[in-house]
Amino acid sequence: MRNNWRIVKIPEVLFFQEGPGVRKNQFSTCGVKLLNVGNINEGKINLSKTKVYISEKEAFGKYKHFLIDEGDLVIASSGIIVDNFYNKIAFIKKEHLPLCMNTSTIRFKSLDSNIIDLNYFKFFLKTKFFSNQLQKLITGSAQLNFGPSHLKKIDLILPPLEDQKRIVKILDVADALRQKRKQAIALLDDYLRSVFLEMFGDPVTNSKGWELQAFESLGTLDRGKSKHRPRNAPELLGGSHPLIQTGDIANANLFIEEYKSTYSDFGLKQSKKWPKGTLCITIAANIAKTGILNFDACFPHSVVGFVANTKKTNNKFIHFWMSFFQKILESNAPESAQKNINLKILRCLKVINPPLEMQNRFAEIVEKTESIKQKMLIQSQELETQFQALMQKAFKGEL
Repeated sequence: MRNNWRIVKIPEVLFFQEGPGVRKNQFSTCGVKLLNVGNINEGKINLSKTKVYISEKEAFGKYKHFLIDEGDLVIASSGIIVDNFYNKIAFIKKEHLPLCMNTSTIRFKSLDSNIIDLNYFKFFLKTKFFSNQLQKLITGSAQLNFGPSHLKKIDLILPPLEDQKRIVKILDVADALRQKRKQAIALLDDYLRSVFLEMFGDPVTNSKGWELQAFESLGTLDRGKSKHRPRNAPELLGGSHPLIQTGDIANANLFIEEYKSTYSDFGLKQSKKWPKGTLCITIAANIAKTGILNFDACFPHSVVGFVANTKKTNNKFIHFWMSFFQKILESNAPESAQKNINLKILRCLKVINPPLEMQNRFAEIVEKTESIKQKMLIQSQELETQFQALMQKAFKGEL
């Protein structure tokens, strides 16, 4: 760190404020929107789907001092995976207003714009220097749950304002490059959905009038197997047999490439290993999310496995067909402790059944597009590595 750089505590240079604990009985269907953790994603504020409001009387009265201003930097401070925190930081724009803070959100303002640039602080929040301090303060939990009392103890690297602005300029360019790569990858997913619609029409309304068949008639459709809960029998875990959970499927795209848990040989005996190529469908917690196994794996009762009869359909076609029904199934799922659907519901679903050669042609397009995507993902990871290296240099004063 350079000689003219210093370490300060955050309250010395920034005002910050945590949102109030607005209760559910205060929510209304109109008035002033409340900022929630779910509104902050990918470094942006998205209020288009939120239905949580507070009355104007309360917003401009009791909670007036929690109304957010244009230019405020806001973060989510609860229930966030540590490695995803960089996505939960965003600036408030004029079009977001009026907006009131809610629980688990924190806003920042510069006490003196001649001392600290909020854009610089935004990048500081994404550094390991910040997250490592925070994790120590919150006892190393896998999730971030923190508040003002933690922020008061954080050391902030503070260069002169001129250096801050130079760092922001360099990092903004590097960040824009990696964001464009991510956007390009997302466009490939949109492309495949548009190809599906062009070839087969809307599968929900069956706009092209294809023959319909029961899902269960197109292949093998069964729940995963696990006679014992791993948390009640730790000897089931820790071997060489991949164990897929609902979260692994929800976080995958087309193919399931990663897993966090494994079964021992003893665990395998009370379960079942499904072959590579099986389409996995979640029926609890994350409803009707799908992914295709890229390796042999086990999974519990909360996941259904589908192995296509290749004379009737293929799993890539079914994966995309299922994506159009996911929101419908999720919204209609009964809820007790958590939402879930059962195997009977899936078996009775009516699937459009275009000619097999059309389905296979679509699968070929998917394979070619996925090949391009994999190359782009490698490039994206390289950009991410370079960006993190640049961040490290920037906050060490080596740029």
